[in-house]
Amino acid sequence: MTSAPFASRHLGPRPSDQLAMLRRLGYDSLDDLMAAAVPQGIRGETELSLPPAASEAAATARLRALAAKNTPGIAMIGLGYHPTETPAVIRRNILEDPAWYTAYTPYQPEISQGRLEALLNFQTMVSDLTGLPTANASLLDEGTAAAEALTVIRRASRGKDLRPIAVDTRLAPQTLAVLRTRADAIGIELIEADLAGTEQVADTAGAVIAYPAADGAVTDPSDVIAASHEAGGLAVVVADPLALVALRSPGELGADIVVGSTQRFGVPMFYGGPHAAFMAVRDGLERQLPGRLVGVSVDAAGQPAYRLALQTREQHIRREKATSNICTAQVLLAVVAGMYAVYHGAEGLRSIALSVHQHAATLHDALNDAGIATLHGEFFDTVVVRVEGQADSIVAGARSEDIHLWRVDDDHVQVACSQVTTLEHLNRVLKAFGVEERRMLSGRTYLPEPLVRRDDILTHPVFTEHRSETQLLRYLRRLSDRDYALDRGMIPLGSCTMKLNATTEMEPISWPEFADLHPFVPAADAAGMIELVETLEEWLAEVTGYAAVSVQPNAGSQGELAGLLAIRSYHRSRGDEARDICLIPSSAHGTNAASAVMAGMRVVIVAASEAGEVDLDDLRATCERHGDQIAAIMVTYPSTHGVYEHGITELCEIVHEVGGQVYVDGANLNALLGHARPGEFGGDVSHLNLHKTFCIPHGGGGPGVGPVAVAEHLAAFLPTHPLHPDAGRRAATGAISAAPYGSAGILPIPYAYIAMMGAQGLTDATSVAVLSANYVAARLAEAFPVLYTGENGLVAHECILDVKSVAGPAGVTIDDVAKRLIDYGFHAPTMSFPVAGTLMVEPTESEDLAELDRFCNAMLAIRAEIDRVAAGEYADGDSPLAGAPHAARELLEWSHGYSVAEGLFPTGATQDKYWPPVGRIDQAYGDRNLMCSCPPPTAFAPLD
Repeated sequence: MTSAPFASRHLGPRPSDQLAMLRRLGYDSLDDLMAAAVPQGIRGETELSLPPAASEAAATARLRALAAKNTPGIAMIGLGYHPTETPAVIRRNILEDPAWYTAYTPYQPEISQGRLEALLNFQTMVSDLTGLPTANASLLDEGTAAAEALTVIRRASRGKDLRPIAVDTRLAPQTLAVLRTRADAIGIELIEADLAGTEQVADTAGAVIAYPAADGAVTDPSDVIAASHEAGGLAVVVADPLALVALRSPGELGADIVVGSTQRFGVPMFYGGPHAAFMAVRDGLERQLPGRLVGVSVDAAGQPAYRLALQTREQHIRREKATSNICTAQVLLAVVAGMYAVYHGAEGLRSIALSVHQHAATLHDALNDAGIATLHGEFFDTVVVRVEGQADSIVAGARSEDIHLWRVDDDHVQVACSQVTTLEHLNRVLKAFGVEERRMLSGRTYLPEPLVRRDDILTHPVFTEHRSETQLLRYLRRLSDRDYALDRGMIPLGSCTMKLNATTEMEPISWPEFADLHPFVPAADAAGMIELVETLEEWLAEVTGYAAVSVQPNAGSQGELAGLLAIRSYHRSRGDEARDICLIPSSAHGTNAASAVMAGMRVVIVAASEAGEVDLDDLRATCERHGDQIAAIMVTYPSTHGVYEHGITELCEIVHEVGGQVYVDGANLNALLGHARPGEFGGDVSHLNLHKTFCIPHGGGGPGVGPVAVAEHLAAFLPTHPLHPDAGRRAATGAISAAPYGSAGILPIPYAYIAMMGAQGLTDATSVAVLSANYVAARLAEAFPVLYTGENGLVAHECILDVKSVAGPAGVTIDDVAKRLIDYGFHAPTMSFPVAGTLMVEPTESEDLAELDRFCNAMLAIRAEIDRVAAGEYADGDSPLAGAPHAARELLEWSHGYSVAEGLFPTGATQDKYWPPVGRIDQAYGDRNLMCSCPPPTAFAPLD
């Protein structure tokens, strides 16, 4: 085996360890193992055509050269994206800290208390600013958040109110574009109008209102909100959170739902993403809220503890009946935005908002004094200037001064001020307009007096106690110490690929040439980023065997939606309007069914065989029954059961024979890369999870990137964008996310990964991932049966362990096993998916043999504990399994029948032990007593 130097760092098991693992399985080499595991019929005949693997230094130099081709300048474009200052203490200790960016979604809340508290801060901040009681823990971007609001309006009426929804044409153009795409898919009629008036909402199911408008105008939305309510509809306000520091909250004005983006709260523009969007709702809409929601509950000792609330809304459980298809949100960026509010507090945010407004007011005054008309007399941060045919020359003049302005049309130029705007910047802008410079800010205000905010915000102590950097640094460290992330040990989650996120891959995202790019600067000023994106799209097409790729979808769920919309558009282009059925295997990930519904398709389930594979006989019968109505089948490969199904090519043939398309879910591409390409063995479209296979870190639940890859006949139906730098990609299918390239800011990560791994390195990574999964399966099979295997008794990159058949008779639950793993120093594998009472284990290629053995030894020790429970060696209900996880405070008053050593130190080691900050959390209590903002400090008073 030959691998580049970086690949040898990325792969955990050393060559000698690989040989030992192979011997355990009865194989002589990785090639022999893969030949036995991967069906011959799907194996690629040619090697991947990628550039030779680069060293870490060479890859960094290549990225530096690309960054040098970008000219961020000072962005004064606005349209929902603004320069901001990320406090260095937050950048270094969150955005660039693996304790934060390598964490997993907090489904095991006992070991996620730090990021859950940080998300609760974010929710509290959003709730305060919007004036609504419940906010979620982030959405993807403003455009998709507004689109989610459309579905909330529909769900709130239980789907009975099919009237159109009024949409404000004063929204940002990219938000309007996403709304159109999503509304068309699910059959919602939009009435687009300037909602400064009320007449357009008279007979609608709801209204989506801009506050402030994208062109800067601030108008009172109260009348439109009231008119919407009179019509029996819901009022959605799309708001700028920094403007809400200065303006009355939408909740106070009567809004039912508020959405927006927290980008300007310390999150770089990142050429369009990733950014944490938000949604807040009035009382009564909590269960319609999409995305994750952090709530407060209690642990086994009655102490307050955080966890995800109302999880039964999520697509994992409700599938096609879910509130949304969103699986990955923007947790890492939500944490940054929340901590930005913690860092500045209410007074700091007011100072920033006032400064922004004062700079805009000064610009307005200088232009008007010079006889140049501005469009609006009341605004927050944005001024639109009437220039009578001179827009191009003025924008060009400002660009020569390193300032980016927005050309609205021939006669209008838009200028937006931000946290970083200085008087010097204003004078450069005034120079472009031919106006004399100003020596000081005007001091005037142009906020409408009735809309000036007067209530207190951010009054919880968390926003007032961390004024010094020392205090904030220690707070961030305290929270990260409460969490378990990949920097502590293995996170063996099946289907989630929690593997190495190398530092060399991560470093470029903070470079200002990438981070400070506005997504709508001229293409020439983003040449390096565009080249990076186009190169990455070419590489992804090569490794998947497809003809074209779009990186616009900013999460796997959005990639699924984009792929299904491409299929739908393809059928429509051929006159096949009746094709609206999406076949979904019963074992599929919940987002598949939810995405199909969001694409306007009907879901028909295909059964699984006893071996866990798609039942091809049932598939044939279903295709015969529905024939010309079948649009597509969505199938995960390798299967969700962790097996290389030999019937995959036949499955593709069956669906193709009736005119359907084959969607190969790319969630498990980690088991194919370098060995098989879905575009070659029958797939028409796939989405890829760059936050899994290609090393973008999970970030505690986001950011993600979900590119969509398609065959040649679907290439014309990839996502488009009205402001795409390539004019040829501005029409047709529509926008999936708010920015042309989605979460472009984190694309240097997979670019660096592929560049440093090369074709052989990627192939070896797959081989070692499969080796590690089979090694774990072999070591644990006698203690916990492996439910599904393929030919030759092998699994793919993950295995499903049957815990229920072993633990159930002893009265031990799957939760007991998962929580007990915490005491052994592990994050639990995926629980009860896709089969109840199981653990799905994916060790990845990055874990070394010692860590694999440590996990296996822990699982074997837990099996021994289960046997002791079954033998009656513990008093009823008082076993280390039932008591897990054991928090440190239990030492103060040990109440168990087993020893402290057995409960707290099951491995015998006392050094480097991870201590869960809370005991087992009562999930049901938190749902019965819903609290989704920061609890008062008295909630954490010591128990009597």
